[in-house]
Amino acid sequence: MSLNDTASAERIHIGFFGKRNAGKSSLVNAVTNQEMSVVSPIKGTTTDTVRKAMELLPLGPVVIIDTPGIDDEGLLGEKRVAAANRVLHSCDIAVLCVECGDCTDGRTVEGDGAACGAAPTASASASDCCTLAPDDYEQQLIALFEKRGIPYVIALTKCDSAPQVPDPIGASAPQVPDPIGASEPQGSDPSGAVVVTSVATGAGIEELKEALGACLKDRPERKILADIVKPGEAVVLVVPIDASAPKGRLILPQQLVLRELLDIGAVALVTKDTELEKTLALMKEPPSLVVTDSQVFHFVKNAVPEEVPLTSFSILMARYKGFLEPAVEGALLISELSDGAKILIAEGCTHHRQCEDIGTVKLPKLLKKFTGKDFRLEWSSGRSYPEDLDTFDLVLHCGGCMLNEKEMQYRMRAALDAGVPFTNYGIAIAHMNGILKRSVAMLPEASA
Repeated sequence: MSLNDTASAERIHIGFFGKRNAGKSSLVNAVTNQEMSVVSPIKGTTTDTVRKAMELLPLGPVVIIDTPGIDDEGLLGEKRVAAANRVLHSCDIAVLCVECGDCTDGRTVEGDGAACGAAPTASASASDCCTLAPDDYEQQLIALFEKRGIPYVIALTKCDSAPQVPDPIGASAPQVPDPIGASEPQGSDPSGAVVVTSVATGAGIEELKEALGACLKDRPERKILADIVKPGEAVVLVVPIDASAPKGRLILPQQLVLRELLDIGAVALVTKDTELEKTLALMKEPPSLVVTDSQVFHFVKNAVPEEVPLTSFSILMARYKGFLEPAVEGALLISELSDGAKILIAEGCTHHRQCEDIGTVKLPKLLKKFTGKDFRLEWSSGRSYPEDLDTFDLVLHCGGCMLNEKEMQYRMRAALDAGVPFTNYGIAIAHMNGILKRSVAMLPEASA
């Protein structure tokens, strides 16, 4: 990956949810302006999650995720529903697709209202034509969005007869019955906004994009170290180049830190651990900060003078993804684990494991050396994070650079809700090298 690319973990994740044949895939294709998902009138056409990285204004780099119908049936259907539910772990925004209800032409009519697709009169409005009555499946999804704090937009789909589309977050939008929040005007909060759409006519697609952008308009900007390093200050980045280093590129945390330093006008010096002492000797003044790969903490801590602040990329990633404080607390509990304790070592990526792999080789050796105890170790990788964590005594996670903030927050909360301490590789390594207090001293969110 080049420095100009945006990794999936740094993109806003937007999931499209709903029942089978609710028009999710068609709407996804319309929003992305490409044939991302297979569509057909047959229920259950989407059998697995489909992801597409793209640019979506005004949000910027996003990942669009199409999911199977939440009402799928049978054993295979249960697996598809579970896959759709897992998408919620990483969603920054959700779109609930609800097929348009019965329509009327806006006037008093005899008999039943005409079904969606009937031609309305010129006097009809979208709110006259399209009604919203979420069923139990859709209400459950809304409850999950709200429980997990996921801002969402409700897209009324297949509303081909709607002669006009209201402001997606304006007062003219169809009012949503409780418990979604009909008592509040739709303009009071972008979450829960209703947009009337038609893939056939193209109506509402741009309004849906605008509603998605409004969901995160007040999202605070995340910082890795821009608030602790001043313009013009020198920061040394220690990057080991060994068998586990990716060929021809820097790993994502190193890229992110380097780019942020360049953005704020700091001076970044990148060096290998074997060249660190020479680099420091060449500097007229000590650096304001040294950031190292956690795996060489044992060497770097002795090479960097005590008065120079020292931390690691992994620690900064924990701060960036919002779980630094519980991760510090979790690392401090390693010393208290009893012999035979069960530890989950979790990684967010599925890289090829080297002979000196950190998760399967180096960390187990360091845990044994530091505690003198034998632990029961289990591993997970990629998106296969266990749903049930009750049997574990500690979750030791990687830095999570390949997982977005929402996913890492979910994994941390899942562990803490189960009463299981949660930490990451770099913070645990700092603790086991006796340097944790020093390595978080400059960060206001943590104290050790």
